[in-house]
Amino acid sequence: MKSNKEIDFDVVVVGAGFGGLSTALSLTEQGVRVGVFEQLNYPGGCASTFHKDGYTFEAGATLFAGFGSGQLFDRWIQKYSMPVVIDRLDPIVTLRTPELSLVLTANRDNFWERLTKFPEAPVSRLHDFRCFQQQIADKLWSLFDTPSLLPPWTLGPLSYHLRHLPSYWSLIRVAGRSMDHVLHRFGLHEFAPLRIYLDALCQITLQCSVKEAEAPFALASMDYFYRGVGHVRGGIGQLAQGMLSAIARQGGQINLANRVSQLKPMRDGGFCIKTRSGEYKASIVVANLLPQTVQEMLGEHLRPYDPCARLAAEVATGWGAAMLYVVLSEQPQDPLSAQHIELVGDTNKPFIKGNHVFCSISGQRDKMSPPGQRTMTVSTHVPMQELLSLAKGEQGVYIQSVQTKMKQTIAQQAPEWSGRMTRIYPASPRTFARFTGRTMGYVGGVPRRSGWSNYQSMVPPAIMPGLYLVGDSLFPGQSILATALGGVKLAERLVRVARSPRAPDE
Repeated sequence: MKSNKEIDFDVVVVGAGFGGLSTALSLTEQGVRVGVFEQLNYPGGCASTFHKDGYTFEAGATLFAGFGSGQLFDRWIQKYSMPVVIDRLDPIVTLRTPELSLVLTANRDNFWERLTKFPEAPVSRLHDFRCFQQQIADKLWSLFDTPSLLPPWTLGPLSYHLRHLPSYWSLIRVAGRSMDHVLHRFGLHEFAPLRIYLDALCQITLQCSVKEAEAPFALASMDYFYRGVGHVRGGIGQLAQGMLSAIARQGGQINLANRVSQLKPMRDGGFCIKTRSGEYKASIVVANLLPQTVQEMLGEHLRPYDPCARLAAEVATGWGAAMLYVVLSEQPQDPLSAQHIELVGDTNKPFIKGNHVFCSISGQRDKMSPPGQRTMTVSTHVPMQELLSLAKGEQGVYIQSVQTKMKQTIAQQAPEWSGRMTRIYPASPRTFARFTGRTMGYVGGVPRRSGWSNYQSMVPPAIMPGLYLVGDSLFPGQSILATALGGVKLAERLVRVARSPRAPDE
């Protein structure tokens, strides 16, 4: 490592998404000199909040976990007295399709009870499946609640896992298998209400359908709404701003609206980071970016067999985000709290390209719009390989057809909201990229399709000595909680080599 006089930072974090923010906060807590560089003038990345024409919108439509008592975000909010208010939602989300309407309340038992009330529901098989699902979910969520149990492991956590190895047998049996395989195993593959619900859930949480989804992740995601999910009053950007302020109070240097254009390895170690405001030197770089973006920043310095190449290829098989940012007129009967609705136009068609949309509607207490109005963020998945195979002129027509389908799905399944749209800002993946800093508008990182490859990068390798990735392209996966935990674990790994003693006058 270079001496303090030769470098500007021990660690530079490129990208202020929740993976980068968590890495930076965890490092500054240990006295590491950190610089955070973000190309936008606000933090959060894909989970950010932006302003337009006097309205405030969530960049993406989704729900967020990790706010339960003692969970990661709750601990940070309390520790740093962040001005972040969490609203507990009940109902949490409503799923509507032509065949069914499922209201997910805060009571998990109510969900399973609702399933048993459908005609011809296989009650005993549902009971067996629920017991199995709960067993897997409890095991995996315990890792999220105790980050030290996540890889990479020190001797203590490794010893814990070895002692409890027999209890992991059920999980090991379905690892590498699809969720579809599990449904067949329990004789539930033809029970439409459960399958429709899981297809919708997996498309959001794992970026793929039940037929493709890695079974342990899918089984754990069934508990997502019951593991500390909450609504951040005023938008998720409030939490990102709170974390950014905490990093600054711990001594980190914040550089918003300061795009990094090049990462250049230095001959004697470390990196020269070329930014909009000049060049900086750091011993270590953490990139909260897509692997494609890191490859572009390295340019001619990219090394053969770069681990980014495999990840970039996997991301390329995933999705872009087509969005509608909507202003709604408010009515007296509207609830005070935010609303989240998931809509499917035709359950016999893939849950993509406007046939499946997720809508996040602001609450009155959010104050994200002038009085008498609310804002709504609507998202759907677009297959990027299909989109990018078109000529540029054809891409615009393609996205417009997707957005037309989005409006049709809302009108069909949520007419009470569709009839109140007073203003619509449509956004293509390219527009989404401008709002989030996400290259090309890719969303969700690597789809968690079934196979053992999901576990090969549980300890992500360095791209090259001193350069690391963090974010939803890596284990433990999607969601701001998962990316934040990935940042915490990376910080634990780096702090042993990144910490530098403070100079006497600091």
